[in-house]
Amino acid sequence: MPKFMDVHSGFVGVTEEQLRAAHERDLAIEEAEGVHFERAWLDPDSGKVFCLSSGPSKGRPSRFSAR
Repeated sequence: MPKFMDVHSGFVGVTEEQLRAAHERDLAIEEAEGVHFERAWLDPDSGKVFCLSSGPSKGRPSRFSAR
């Protein structure tokens, strides 16, 4: 299955713990949505989050990581 990297901005002040909690919520829905959220990285200085996922099309992982 293809892999995709999504980049999200606006997360200044988010902690690694908060990112882990959000990733756990993604993992809870991934099977039903046909997406695998592999990993997420946080750059606290820029407020960017990078999400590596795999799915049948680019739009599908992006749509659910935006939640």
